[in-house]
Amino acid sequence: MENKDMNLMDWDDGIQEDGKEFVLLPEGDYNFVVTNFERGRFPGGAKIPACNKAVITVEIHSDKGDTSIRFDLLLYRTLEWRLSSFFRCIGQKKHGEKLRMDWSKVVGAQGRAHVTQRTYKNQYGEDKTINDIDRFYDYKPEYFQAEIDDSQLPF
Repeated sequence: MENKDMNLMDWDDGIQEDGKEFVLLPEGDYNFVVTNFERGRFPGGAKIPACNKAVITVEIHSDKGDTSIRFDLLLYRTLEWRLSSFFRCIGQKKHGEKLRMDWSKVVGAQGRAHVTQRTYKNQYGEDKTINDIDRFYDYKPEYFQAEIDDSQLPF
């Protein structure tokens, strides 16, 4: 029987991929591309009840290497400002306008954000540091224009 999913492996398949090395970015402003969107459910906490959430993954290319950052956007009215900020960042919303969120246009969208480092304890009690998105910047096309030096010009 032929495998329809090319990611499935047999027991005797060859392997080569070692995975990406984790890159901890210095705090700063970075362009990103949204590479994944998943619908999820926040189980609820002390301040926010159970609600829907969007799990977003973005890819950042930097001088230190490429890295992915994953974050949640909770669909809850007191956090509506963060949803608005994200959709303004990827160019789908303008300040003050009402928007029906179009999740089908999120993957592939570009944005710019301020990245910080966040430390937490993992399930083994170890301190870990990860990249975290502190805030989103409103979309500006000039953020995404490739830099060209004089040696690349034809004249």
